[in-house]
Amino acid sequence: MNQKPTADSRLVRRREFASLAGGFFAGAFLSTTASAQSPVAPQPWAQPVHRVANAAMRATPKTNPSPPGDANLLRGLQIARAALAQSKAEINDYTAVLAKRERVNGTLGVHEYMALKIRNRKIADGRIVQPFSVYIKFLKPDDVEGREVIYVENQNEGNLVAHEGGFKGKFLPTVTIPVNGMLAMRGQRYPLTEIGIENMIVKLIDRGQKAIQQPNVTAEFRQGARLKDRVCTVLQVNQPTRMPQLDFCQAQVFLDDQLNLPIRYIAHDWPAPGSPAGALGQVIEEYNYLNLQVNVGLGDADFSTENPAYNF
Repeated sequence: MNQKPTADSRLVRRREFASLAGGFFAGAFLSTTASAQSPVAPQPWAQPVHRVANAAMRATPKTNPSPPGDANLLRGLQIARAALAQSKAEINDYTAVLAKRERVNGTLGVHEYMALKIRNRKIADGRIVQPFSVYIKFLKPDDVEGREVIYVENQNEGNLVAHEGGFKGKFLPTVTIPVNGMLAMRGQRYPLTEIGIENMIVKLIDRGQKAIQQPNVTAEFRQGARLKDRVCTVLQVNQPTRMPQLDFCQAQVFLDDQLNLPIRYIAHDWPAPGSPAGALGQVIEEYNYLNLQVNVGLGDADFSTENPAYNF
């Protein structure tokens, strides 16, 4: 029969966890350090997404190069606003495999793959009737495989709940930590509360509104691109002049032609001085929502540590 841990033993375990796993639990989706990427397993989502998307872009001709950049950017803003309205009105929840990488403190991390379950916030009569809810299970790289995270708006005093996978998970406890705390934000660009397609659209609208005010910004659409098995229209925005209010030199947004939702966003920094003409700077951030399935009927159990399918 298992003994109930004492207060002292729980404190020791927390200290051991903090020592062994400092920086593991992060806000937006937990992060790894920028070590070499592990070999990719033969799952359908596992081929590096940047190779697939970039190859599709190279093979796709420009189909709308003639209008001025601000006209295309205005069209892009209209599309983004329509996608946000559609999501708020029609999409209750979704599952996906998120492949992401981010540059934090000057270091670009490896691609991380994680299975997502998300319920969108729903409001009726001025009150939240469905809280924003997130479940994450890490798939790759190997050192984070099996890690699980849950966040539900207005629960757990606003904290996330996380647990290690694999061998570490046998010894380290489930922890509850603030989403904006130092531990949660280590190695992250954004807190967990900003994950998801709706939050991505909000950021795209904000950045588009900044860009459209600049005189030398250009934008163009490409049709027939692909992200894995999804046919997409791509909006590319170029901001050649570095300005404090701008977030990138070039960004691409892949809009799923069937779902009318953005499923890929990648932004590049300005090139270093002396770079050849047309060169791009390092990737700033990249997010890919693969195998996206909407309105699958997620319930409270999908965002509970008591779910028997989880390892909390």
